[in-house]
Amino acid sequence: MGPATTIAADGYNVAHLTMGSQSGTHIDAPFHFLEDGLTIDEFSPDVFVGEAIIADVTGLAPNTQIGANLIPAPRGPRQILLISTGWSEFWGSSEYFSHPYLSASAAEKIVGLGYKAVGIDALSVDQTEASTGNFDAHDVILGAGIPIAENLRGLSAVDWDAPWVSLLPLRIANGDGAPIRAVAFHFEHS
Repeated sequence: MGPATTIAADGYNVAHLTMGSQSGTHIDAPFHFLEDGLTIDEFSPDVFVGEAIIADVTGLAPNTQIGANLIPAPRGPRQILLISTGWSEFWGSSEYFSHPYLSASAAEKIVGLGYKAVGIDALSVDQTEASTGNFDAHDVILGAGIPIAENLRGLSAVDWDAPWVSLLPLRIANGDGAPIRAVAFHFEHS
């Protein structure tokens, strides 16, 4: 990031941004792995906003598969699944690459349960460190047309039941994904 204009020279500030579609906290569209997959701009915004279920899988060892038995059922239709590994605490360190990851059977269960989007507080839903180039979880989830948010932060702070979340991406034409600002909301019911 750098200045495109400044108040001193132009009377207003405008920043120039350069980043990849998969930078920081972001969401993958199926086109990220599938030539004929949906692009980020082809999704309705309601796919990225809604009630979430949090699968707390904290405590898993580095490079451990997250099994299908750890994937909870949704409480209703079209919910968002957030997977809390606790790995965001390692952001910026080499340990971040040793995160737990979804097994193929866990990815298949997510699709079968009808989640509309998935998020994880790790670099990827697939193994990163010592990767064999196998992207089973991406292939299964994105292949079903379900977007995947990665590099979420602060999931451990979402300690209330039935949080609403926003994973709204930048609407990038023909995008394989886009940066997001992920936010969880706690609504008081009276």
